Amino acid sequence: MWSPTEEEKYGVVICSFRGAVPQGLVLELGETVQILEKCEGWYRGVSIKKPNVKGIFPANYIHLKKAIVSNRGQYETVVPLEDSVVTEVTATLQEWAVLWKQLYVKHKVDLFYKLRHVMNELIDLRRQLLSGHLTQDQVREVKRHLTVRLDWGNEHLGLDLVPRKDFEVVDSDQISVSDLYKMHLSSRHSVQQSTSQVDTIRQRHGDACRMPVPHHFFLSLKSFTYNTIGEDTDVFFSLYDVREGKQISERFMVRLNKNGGPRNPEKIDRMCALFTDLSSKDMKRDLYIVAHVIRIGRMLLNDSKKGPPHLHYRRPYGCAVLSIMDVLQSISEIKEEKDFVLKVYTCNNENEWCQIHENIIRKSSTKYTAPSSNYGLIISLQLLRGDMEQVRRENPMIFNRGVSVTRKLGFPDVIMPGDIRNDLYLTLEKGDFERGGKSVQKNIEVTMYVLYADGEILKDCISLGSGEPSRSAYHSFVLYHNNSPRWGEIIKLPIPIDRFRGSHLRFEFRHCSTKDKGEKKLFGFAFTPLMRDDGTTLSDDIHELYVYKCDENSTFNNHALYLGLPCCKEDYNGCPNIPSSLIFQRSTKESFSVSTQLSSTKLTQNVDLLALLKWKAYPDRVMDILGRLRHVSGEEIVKFLQDILDTLFVVLDDNTEKYGLLVFQSLVFIINLLRDSKYFHFRPVMDTYIQKHFAGALAYKELIRCLKWYMDRSAELVRQDHIQEAMRALEYLFKFIVQSRILYSRATCGMEEEQFRSSIQELFQSIRFVLSLDSRSSETLIFTQAALLNSFPAIFDELLQMFTVQEVAEFVRGTLGSMPSTVHIGQSMDVVKLQSIARTVDSRLFSFSESRRILLPVVLHHIHLHLRQQKELLICSGILSSIFSIIKTSSLEGDVVEEVEMMVESLLDVLLQTLLTIMSKSQSQEAVRGQRCPQCTAEITGEYVSCLLSLLRQMSDTHFQHLLDNFQSKDELKEFLLKIFCVFRNLMKMSVFPRDWMVMRLLTSNIIVTTVQYLSSALHKNFTETDFDFKVWNSYFSLAVLFINQPSLQLENATPAKRKKILDKYGDMRVMMAYELFSMWQNLGEHKIHFIPGMIGPFLGVTLVPQPEVRNIMIPIFHDMMDWEQRKNGNFKQVEAELIDKLDSLVSEGKGDENYRELFSLLLLEKIEQETWRETGISFVTSVTRLMERLLDYRDCMKGDETENKKIGCTVNLMNFYKSEINKEEMYIRYIHKLCDMHLQAENYTEAAFTLLLYCELLQWEDRPLREFLHYPSQSEWQRKEGLCRKIIHYFNKGKSWEFGIPLCRELAMQYESLYDYQSLSWIRKMEATYYDNIMEQQRLEPEFFRVGFYGRKFPFFLRNKEYVCRGHDYERLEAFQQRMLSEFPQAIAMQHPNHPDDSILQCDAQYLQIYAVTPIPDNIDVLQMDRVPDRIKSFYRVNNIRKFRYDRPFHKGPKDKDNEFKSLWIERTTLTLTHSLPGISRWFEVERRELVEVSPLENAIQVVENKNQELRTLISQYQHKQMHGNINLLSMCLNGVIDAAVNGGIARYQEAFFDKDYITKHPGDAEKITQLKELMQEQVHVLGVGLAVHEKFVHPEMRPLHKKLIDQFQMMRSSLYHELPGLDKLSPACSGSSTPRSNVLVSHGPMSPESIKLLHRHSPLNLLGSVRHSSSSLSSHTSSETGNLVILTDSSVGEAAEEMYHMQASPSTSSLSSTHSAPSQMINSAPSSARGSPSLPDKYRHTRELMMLLPTHRDRPSSAMYPAAIMENGQPPNFQRALMQQMIGPCKPCSDPNLSVAEKAVPAAPSSWSLDSGTREALPFLSAHAGSILAPPVPPRSLPHGHYSLHFDAFHHQLSDAPPALPARTLRKSPLHPIPASPTSPQSGLDGSNSTLSGSASSGVSSLSESNFGHSSEPPPRTDTMDSVPSQAWNTDEDLETPYLPVRYSLSEPDVLETLKSQPCRSHSAPSGVIPQDTLDPPALPPKPYHSRLPNIENEEGMIIEDDDKHRQLHRKVSQPVSGGKEEQARVAWEHGISEQ
Repeated sequence: MWSPTEEEKYGVVICSFRGAVPQGLVLELGETVQILEKCEGWYRGVSIKKPNVKGIFPANYIHLKKAIVSNRGQYETVVPLEDSVVTEVTATLQEWAVLWKQLYVKHKVDLFYKLRHVMNELIDLRRQLLSGHLTQDQVREVKRHLTVRLDWGNEHLGLDLVPRKDFEVVDSDQISVSDLYKMHLSSRHSVQQSTSQVDTIRQRHGDACRMPVPHHFFLSLKSFTYNTIGEDTDVFFSLYDVREGKQISERFMVRLNKNGGPRNPEKIDRMCALFTDLSSKDMKRDLYIVAHVIRIGRMLLNDSKKGPPHLHYRRPYGCAVLSIMDVLQSISEIKEEKDFVLKVYTCNNENEWCQIHENIIRKSSTKYTAPSSNYGLIISLQLLRGDMEQVRRENPMIFNRGVSVTRKLGFPDVIMPGDIRNDLYLTLEKGDFERGGKSVQKNIEVTMYVLYADGEILKDCISLGSGEPSRSAYHSFVLYHNNSPRWGEIIKLPIPIDRFRGSHLRFEFRHCSTKDKGEKKLFGFAFTPLMRDDGTTLSDDIHELYVYKCDENSTFNNHALYLGLPCCKEDYNGCPNIPSSLIFQRSTKESFSVSTQLSSTKLTQNVDLLALLKWKAYPDRVMDILGRLRHVSGEEIVKFLQDILDTLFVVLDDNTEKYGLLVFQSLVFIINLLRDSKYFHFRPVMDTYIQKHFAGALAYKELIRCLKWYMDRSAELVRQDHIQEAMRALEYLFKFIVQSRILYSRATCGMEEEQFRSSIQELFQSIRFVLSLDSRSSETLIFTQAALLNSFPAIFDELLQMFTVQEVAEFVRGTLGSMPSTVHIGQSMDVVKLQSIARTVDSRLFSFSESRRILLPVVLHHIHLHLRQQKELLICSGILSSIFSIIKTSSLEGDVVEEVEMMVESLLDVLLQTLLTIMSKSQSQEAVRGQRCPQCTAEITGEYVSCLLSLLRQMSDTHFQHLLDNFQSKDELKEFLLKIFCVFRNLMKMSVFPRDWMVMRLLTSNIIVTTVQYLSSALHKNFTETDFDFKVWNSYFSLAVLFINQPSLQLENATPAKRKKILDKYGDMRVMMAYELFSMWQNLGEHKIHFIPGMIGPFLGVTLVPQPEVRNIMIPIFHDMMDWEQRKNGNFKQVEAELIDKLDSLVSEGKGDENYRELFSLLLLEKIEQETWRETGISFVTSVTRLMERLLDYRDCMKGDETENKKIGCTVNLMNFYKSEINKEEMYIRYIHKLCDMHLQAENYTEAAFTLLLYCELLQWEDRPLREFLHYPSQSEWQRKEGLCRKIIHYFNKGKSWEFGIPLCRELAMQYESLYDYQSLSWIRKMEATYYDNIMEQQRLEPEFFRVGFYGRKFPFFLRNKEYVCRGHDYERLEAFQQRMLSEFPQAIAMQHPNHPDDSILQCDAQYLQIYAVTPIPDNIDVLQMDRVPDRIKSFYRVNNIRKFRYDRPFHKGPKDKDNEFKSLWIERTTLTLTHSLPGISRWFEVERRELVEVSPLENAIQVVENKNQELRTLISQYQHKQMHGNINLLSMCLNGVIDAAVNGGIARYQEAFFDKDYITKHPGDAEKITQLKELMQEQVHVLGVGLAVHEKFVHPEMRPLHKKLIDQFQMMRSSLYHELPGLDKLSPACSGSSTPRSNVLVSHGPMSPESIKLLHRHSPLNLLGSVRHSSSSLSSHTSSETGNLVILTDSSVGEAAEEMYHMQASPSTSSLSSTHSAPSQMINSAPSSARGSPSLPDKYRHTRELMMLLPTHRDRPSSAMYPAAIMENGQPPNFQRALMQQMIGPCKPCSDPNLSVAEKAVPAAPSSWSLDSGTREALPFLSAHAGSILAPPVPPRSLPHGHYSLHFDAFHHQLSDAPPALPARTLRKSPLHPIPASPTSPQSGLDGSNSTLSGSASSGVSSLSESNFGHSSEPPPRTDTMDSVPSQAWNTDEDLETPYLPVRYSLSEPDVLETLKSQPCRSHSAPSGVIPQDTLDPPALPPKPYHSRLPNIENEEGMIIEDDDKHRQLHRKVSQPVSGGKEEQARVAWEHGISEQ
């Protein structure tokens, strides 16, 4: 059965329990549980952590603890019965544990380890405390350590400060707010000091004089390991002051045997001493521990003959020293002993023995000898602090070891009463003796005895040092052969006080012979009495004593014989008539000196004091003796205090009349002496004397009389020193008076009671009289009054012994009331007056409620006066806090209503006024100096705030009621309310209490909310209806808003434990205040309109507090506001404007969240539904909700570690919202500047300029003045606009967008011109000119553009389910861009296809990114079509001001022709239109519109051929105009690519497809287009002819064979086209050549299988490759069907980047979005490869290094793979091949994409599954002239049996036996595909001959190699090569032209024909990838196209032509043309291969 537990209520889990039983409660080790029931070894209960979950657990898993159970039963509470400190440590450690781990995560490693250490210490100390084995003092010490560590940890972890008293946490309910404030202060102070505060409330008034803390040295001798002495030794330790050159302590003596151990075996481990009573001043002196070692044995240590062995002498041996200054630091830090080794040095000359320690300290090394080893005295030292009692208590172990207390020679700083001491210290100084006829000097030993008056030797009255018992005789040490010995040995004589008088000292001098007998011969003596005849003791001085001769036979039995003789010179002067016949003769030449020092509490050396104590002996001198008491030293007086006091009162009784005043003065003198800190501790002696020994029963009458007499005379006297002294002695005088009266009462049974009372009354009248005098005229009077006031509060306790509390209170009230109540007497007097009041309040009298009622009014009156005038604020606050403290304590026991009422009446108003003044002062000073002055600092503010809060907390309903009723008028009430609200507001605004004073802050909030609840009813009652007062209401609302927003009340930020604690104690005070606020708002009625729009912002702030209840209460107020404004104005424009304004600033401060947005919308829409103005309301709420979405996004981006992109996107979004949707110009401008700053930070200078332009456009060129705004000063509109224009121009310049800056330069120029400001005009014109220069001279890169789709609900609002086009960074290609996007959105998933996503993706809770590249469609076609415009200029227009972008996807429609799939290959062309053109205010803009068109195969073919023609024209033109210097490789390759591809089937494929009769009959509508294609082909033949003519002119002699081959192939190409296109046979003469095509050029022409085609991504290597390799048929290129940049590779296929073929081993692409190896950006940049880098470099001959750079990475690439041995021609590589190599490798400089690593630039491509068009064809990798890029002509796929490696040199496939070593090698894997070197820069496939089809079709998005690469007349200047930065000419051929180039002539033979043929700007066709056309600058003049007239062709940005009638046919910038068809293309590709191979 389960039964409720009786005792077992609380326990700790000692073993974790998994709860694996039904109803089991899971428990962790260390958790605490509350037990409810038990049953057979099981308990049922709850864990304190989760009090709501009940369960069972095994009893033996629980350790029970005692606990107090309250409210037994179902709802019982259990509090453990343990020390509160232990409970606190437990809770704190649990809290720290969580934070401690976070430190590690945040890399705060240092604090992490420190905290771990402290936590371990806390656990250890807690264990000690729980053990229960500690003494009370130890418990106290452990608690001190615990609290210091707790506070340290809390401070470092940023937790709250815990206020404590005596180490225990205080309960804020039990003490006044003032006390709580002081505890916080002291706790904070102790944390800073990291030392304990013994008592947390420091005493503010009359801090008792602090007793100096004495220090003590504990010294223990461990051992003396210096074993060479071999005799017993005595070691004397003492403290020595170097500066004063004297010993300051007694000596500590240790007696050791010859082995170095103690002579007394009991002393083992007990040879220790405590040098006591060192003051702080002593610790600063240069002290040393000096150890003198005296041996006891033979006269000479190493001479056994000297002296018989049985006689032992004390002989000096050595000395050791240790500087205390050196070791003080180390011993004061630790609490245990620390060991030191002292070397013992021996003296070189015994005569200097008395100075040996000084010589060692001074390091006079000639005078002593260092020991041979490091051995010596091993001692340990420890520093102890505190008085002896405390030291004994704290270190019992030391005293258990029998420590020898070794005192200071004099008295300590503080003489403790009861410290009885009677020590005479005698120093044997020196002697001077005669030789006595001997040849050598004597060995003198002094023996001393203490003899009593009767001649008896006193036993045990001589002490050589502490640590050994006293003895009866003293033997000095002997100095060998020394007649003038200096000893300097100190001996203590502890003579009993009763034997002191009459005793004397006798010194006997003996010579110690070292002869055989070794006897000691007496030869003289000296003596001195200890007291003089007048009773004074021997003075502290050196006494030179007379030496009297004697011998061994002399007897000293009759001491009277010599005592009659003079002992010294002074003595001799006193008794000159001494008979000379005595037996003792004085030796006049000999003398002996000793010095004495008396430390006695019983004996005096003062004559005057002795005379007073024996006054009866001199009755006639009494007056004089009493007068001389003032001159006796204080030390003497306190030693004989009791005796002196007794004497004085006896004298007083003897003759009151005669001696009364003198005795009174002497008494005052003594009382005031005890005020001195040195004698302060004798006050208890005085108290004890008064209580127990004082017997003057009649003294009170005389004392009162004298006191009154003094006071009454204070008005007349000028000198008032004695009066002031009497006033200072008031306390003790009253003690004597009262005690005397008590004694008298006892003796007489209470007689004369009335007379006594009346005399006291009179005395008080005199006191009042003194205080009421006007002291302004007399300064001395001020001091008298001050002295009286200071002493006055001390007499209350005495009076209470004789009078009732009320009577004393009346006395005091009268006295305090008699003080003038003006404040301007003089500040010093004010202070004294207040201090007196303060001490009155702190006195016992004030703790009685009866007396408080009497005293409070007068106390409050004075405080009120001072506060009114703002004087002495600090003291006043101290008094007030004492009063509140007392009242709080009393309120816990009794009723204090009346007192509180008094305080409210007197203080409340003036307290508020004072606080307002202090706060405004401190604020103004902060404003002026940036710091507060001490007077007004937080300290004073804190004091007064705590006083005000104490008062408000004590006030009850009735107090508030009375307060409010007492106001005479509403104006007074209004003033009061304004004041108190203002103070409360300031309390919350200024941080009066530091952030970590949580207890204080919460209590303050609680008091404020309670007070506000009392006052709000008064506000409502008095100021609502007719008397509405805006000011008071506004003040109230501001207060409530501030209150709810206080940081300390935001519980969401607190830890769960802290939150629970606060809610349990106070509840959520924000909710209380919100209800109060809401009800007050409702009470306003029609006056609400006054607070619109003023209170909207503040209320909005309140609703943003993350507390659901507060939000629910407050949000409806907005509806109310809208309603009231609607009623008044017919709209709610103000509410709307204000809400939007404030929302922005509040959200950016971090307030608000998603829930708030929803709640706001929900609550308001619900309310608005009912209204007539529903529609406007709903649209407004929706608008605000949408603004909030954007603001929240913006804030999240800003505060997170978000990327620049997100932040910029967010800002643009928000900025546009402000402009377009809610038309807030100021906010709009603010965000313009925020956006601009972000762009600048990200170095997007062009975007920053466009952003600022938005603001610039808002301004006019007018002189309207503008106010200061943001960082702009107040200036005219013209000036601001001018400044902006200059800044924008500067940014355009930095962003290299000079074209955008030029119009602004012109605009400024116009303004300057109109103002005749020629200086500025000149400057701006020069700037404009510079920009034109820059356009022509400086290198610029064409950026990539990417389309990004953001799908899914997890994206921020401004991105969600939208698509954007982004302008890439420099050198950024798709791969890099995609990585960047994925890192910006780490949660996002990359989509693997380009298709538009469906709803499931749009609505899912995830993030999907879809990214592919797009091609820009330039708007400004005119520029691009102009022939003469340099490419540098065109380049800009191709990629700037772009709003439309294109992306092509190839697909098959209808049946697919296996032999020629180009027949059915269509292009799906998507055109995206953006909201704004790029570049603009952002790097990306949203897509506004998408259009989809399909391009037919025929149209595609037209575009491809057209692009190629354009490209060829451009290239040829450049060579004609000498823009390409010297190196003709590019032209060779380009021609080879087109001709060879054509021979091998490039154009032939088009012929097959479209000139076929079937096709023509089936597509009658295409007739015109077919004609157009024919014309284009015809044109191509013309252009090629001209190209060959130019080629012949520039070709290198060694390359002639290549030229010949080209001519041959050209003939073939012509003839193959002849029957289709008649008229081609008229070939230009330059082209005709004898060589004929070789029959074995083409091994097999199998068509490419469409299955093998992979979807390629525009930048994917594969696709590049594809495009580059189209050889056999220009049409086959289409088969690389491009799908929006997504490469989807089949298992076998491996992508190869054409350009990177050599170096890149492409691997299957893992993500459709990224190519395996992203091609170099240039590649992707649809730049004609030629544009990318022309090799016209001056440093041609650096080829070796560059070649090395281009070598492939060594992954298994056997060189033979490239040149299989089978391929040879006569076993030798042909000449032209060598020549080509030289030409290519030498002069050409690597300019391939800088983004490529060197390795990438020449890595063999992996085999892919392409089938080659020509079986034998394997492109030879070549370092192309195109600056390091490697290009190969496109090769259409052909099937090739596995293992069939063939190398194809297209036109002339010379077989090589071995590869030239310089070329990078490449493996050919067994695969039908031969890797083909790709055009490095350009992903264009071209129709160089082969790939043309694709160039049109497979365009932009997917790695389109099309036009952009070769076809465009110009190309964005590629980035400077990282490997070797190439001069700009290398990139842009245009730059090489210094002058505009002339019309191109293609051949000498037919200049005019060509001139006429020169084509209009024509769409540039993408070059076959194999071709490496040079960077075509501008389209050179080419033969005009025959069909030109038919179509106005507009050249697109990339140099493509956009045809008006079919814009969509335009080619994408980078269209990759995978494999192409036609034979001509094959021929061309082959030709290119050949070239590249060569």
